[in-house]
Amino acid sequence: MSYASNIEQRKLQLSGYLEGCLHNIVQYGSDIWSDRVALDNALYSCLQSHPVLERCSLIYALDSHGMQVSSHVYPDRIDAKFHGQDLSTRPYFSDSLPLKNSGISTVYISRSEGCSCISVTKTVFATSDNKNTDILGYIVADFNLLSLPFENTRINHKRDWLQLKGDPSIRSTVFMQSRVQSTMDKIIDDTMTTASELMLSRGVFCTELHFSSSRSNLWLYNDPYRCRVHTLDEFSNACLVYPKRAYPKNTMTPAKFVSQIFKLFKTLRFADDIVYLRAASLNIISGMVGLNFSCDGTHYLPAEEFLDKGASFWMETA
Repeated sequence: MSYASNIEQRKLQLSGYLEGCLHNIVQYGSDIWSDRVALDNALYSCLQSHPVLERCSLIYALDSHGMQVSSHVYPDRIDAKFHGQDLSTRPYFSDSLPLKNSGISTVYISRSEGCSCISVTKTVFATSDNKNTDILGYIVADFNLLSLPFENTRINHKRDWLQLKGDPSIRSTVFMQSRVQSTMDKIIDDTMTTASELMLSRGVFCTELHFSSSRSNLWLYNDPYRCRVHTLDEFSNACLVYPKRAYPKNTMTPAKFVSQIFKLFKTLRFADDIVYLRAASLNIISGMVGLNFSCDGTHYLPAEEFLDKGASFWMETA
């Protein structure tokens, strides 16, 4: 399951959890829609009595054009100063209105609370001959995501090739620049050999090499939450301080690929003086390679696919 699928699954979970909580308001909302005080009291009463709405940070009502027809109703107070404000341009409403029944917004950052929130919207219909016809407006309930129950969902790492474009100003001037030999470039063979040994035999599972600035970032199996940033001199001597450790069995990257990948990094660094590799990374646990070129194009892809493409493909792509 991809990250996008995980997001949609979570939204469906929340939608089901929250769907019924506004039903009682909608049932009698049309009868009191034009009476702000009565509408405010109804909203406040629901906040106090419904077990789901007890988690709600704010509830209010909009007409069919996005104008607020109620006050801001909080769990502990009613604030009338927001009555009449135009919310039709709010991105979490304007992209989804009008609704046929109910909906749930994308995640947004609350201006007042400064945290991630969602809004659940329920449509209120006018009643004619016992049939729902015209839309009177919407009941909107805002929820702080931290207040909602969370069902654990396994987020799988999808190993797809991801290509990202960088700064347009860099791309537009790429042919006005050329590679300047860095200190790391001068000892590139030794650097690639050291990087291979650290990953194959010394407990490093992720290596980032920044060729232009001659530095490296390392992550260790036994201390994965801290990134170690090394100057070139420190990196060159890293095998003195990182103890011997067997290559792990739970990787997505066969050990035989490691040295090949670093050799291909070197090739892409020197293949062209205009379009060249600026930084690269290898994570043997996830089996992913990261590439950043001088044109500011960035790629993330499986290690085996990176090797299959070969140097000529990457220069054409970059």
